[in-house]
Amino acid sequence: MDFTYRMTVLDAADIDAEAAFWAGLLDGTVQATESGRWRSIWIDSNWQLGVQLAEDHVPPTWPDDAIPQQIHFDLYVVGIEGLDTAEELVLKLGGRVLRAARDRTEERGCQVHASPAGHPFCVCWLPRD
Repeated sequence: MDFTYRMTVLDAADIDAEAAFWAGLLDGTVQATESGRWRSIWIDSNWQLGVQLAEDHVPPTWPDDAIPQQIHFDLYVVGIEGLDTAEELVLKLGGRVLRAARDRTEERGCQVHASPAGHPFCVCWLPRD
């Protein structure tokens, strides 16, 4: 079936913080709806991600698994320098580190972060070549 849009929608109690976080991290822009219960994130003139108001949203505690993850993104950067730059941006935008990289000297690996609403995602680094 050919759907007009395919996207991921994240629930959040604070949709403005969540939408601003993802738009900032992915170099996008936020568009609000008239109802005020939805934010759209546009990247390169394409509708890529949605944030829906869920006043009773409970953030997952994954990777500790007490409250399992509902969804997560893997974002890839080149080299450990890319991870450092991404981590700085994540923290600046209101995110946090959930699980630090195990060994930052490895040529590849990942670090688990969370958005302001607690949605987990990984920033993984790959070798330069």
